[in-house]
Amino acid sequence: MSRGIVTFQIGKAGFTEGLVETLKNAFKDRENIKVVLLKSAGHTKEKAQEIAEKIVGGLGRNYTYRIVGFTINLKKWRKLPKEM
Repeated sequence: MSRGIVTFQIGKAGFTEGLVETLKNAFKDRENIKVVLLKSAGHTKEKAQEIAEKIVGGLGRNYTYRIVGFTINLKKWRKLPKEM
């Protein structure tokens, strides 16, 4: 796996199923991905949290996220992470 980080942007279309498929394909080559929430997508902390949970729900159990500002950092784990 490559150590590089790729960045995706979510705009006025918001969360779509196509986004999840695109992220799955990107995770074939990477361990970390950034998703940036643009102002046109509803620039609020609640919206960022909602989109992050939808993304991880669509990706599966081996993925976790961390929100910094309006950026969602996604990580793919080889093993399932321990429950927090």
